[in-house]
Amino acid sequence: MIRIGNTEFENNIFLAPMAGITDKPFREICRSFGAGVVYSEMISAKGLYYNDKKTASLMNMAGESPCAIQIFGSEPEIMAEIVPKVMEFKPDIIDINMGCPAPKIVNNGDGSALMKTPELMGKIVRAVSDVSPVPVTVKFRKGWDSDNSILCAHILEDNGAAAVAVHGRTRKEFYSGKADWDVIKRIKDELKIPVIGNGDIFSAGDAVRMFEYTGCDAVMVARGAQGNPWIFTQIHELIGSGEVRTMPEPKERLTTALGHIERLIAEKGESRGIKEARKHIAWYIKGMRGAAAIKTEIFKISDFATMHRTLKTYIDNI
Repeated sequence: MIRIGNTEFENNIFLAPMAGITDKPFREICRSFGAGVVYSEMISAKGLYYNDKKTASLMNMAGESPCAIQIFGSEPEIMAEIVPKVMEFKPDIIDINMGCPAPKIVNNGDGSALMKTPELMGKIVRAVSDVSPVPVTVKFRKGWDSDNSILCAHILEDNGAAAVAVHGRTRKEFYSGKADWDVIKRIKDELKIPVIGNGDIFSAGDAVRMFEYTGCDAVMVARGAQGNPWIFTQIHELIGSGEVRTMPEPKERLTTALGHIERLIAEKGESRGIKEARKHIAWYIKGMRGAAAIKTEIFKISDFATMHRTLKTYIDNI
């Protein structure tokens, strides 16, 4: 249980927003395995402001409550202006990305680049929270190239953030090395609002250790869910009974991968769906016998019939 603003969420194991990953099919699969709040991919505030249809399509979260739509930008007025457009899709939370390290994001002053200007972070949160009918949260990092997370966290809280999600790496570190959970612990000790821990949750044990070490109110699973939606079930099992019982066999993993492909095609059409499915399949089969060879074959396939036949043969022979 976690309360964010005036809203209570029964499940505090969240699926992190990931660009190009957390589309509707992926979110639905992760929710079916126990993800609590699920997040959209990053939504460009400017894209919405200028009525870009592709940008708006990323907010299709019908039937997915509780859910969060994550927006990014660096102009407070534009961020506030697009809130009504976001609310048309009925999110339970509006999340602001202040942690993305991608060059195409930070080069425009967005994402983790905002951590270089903490005052601007505050202005953005204040502008959005003043007009949002739902809780406004922020996902940010340890800092740009050094740790200024405590300063930023206080500014966010003081300007209306209902909760913060903290990734324990600087932008300079990208995803290298080990996430600094001490940062999450310090922020949890400092703030009154809920703190969501993020970074290096690759197993149920990792999630439990993060809860115990940092005292965080929720954990947010990102890369650990890629090809492994069972991680949500496993976290709940470990917290509830002290042991993980769900250990999917290769055939179950491949059957789930096939279902994932079908969802992608239904959502995006065969051509685009197959192309986007390739990376997911590579994650599903990672570590399996013969995975390297089948991965090479999969990345050459462009139609569902061939993909289905290839994976079914692999399932039958694994």
